[in-house]
Amino acid sequence: MNKSELVEKIAAGAGLSKVDAKKALDATVAAIKDALVAGDKIALVGFGTFSVNERPAREGINPATKQKIKIAAKKVAKFKAGAELADAIK
Repeated sequence: MNKSELVEKIAAGAGLSKVDAKKALDATVAAIKDALVAGDKIALVGFGTFSVNERPAREGINPATKQKIKIAAKKVAKFKAGAELADAIK
């Protein structure tokens, strides 16, 4: 499912126009992104939790040259499905 298909589902499910559904989806995604950038954790009960994990710097190997390389530390977004979502997928 791509974004436009998701917008159509939201519009049909909430009785909104596609324009309003797109605005709502964009606002939701922006709010989640802003919270993660600020280091906050977002918990949507029954759906899941978004958080930021920090990966430490480490040493890796370039597969082409077999030389050791340094991989920089970075922050990554993480999503953990809630119990209701996990059960629905089973």
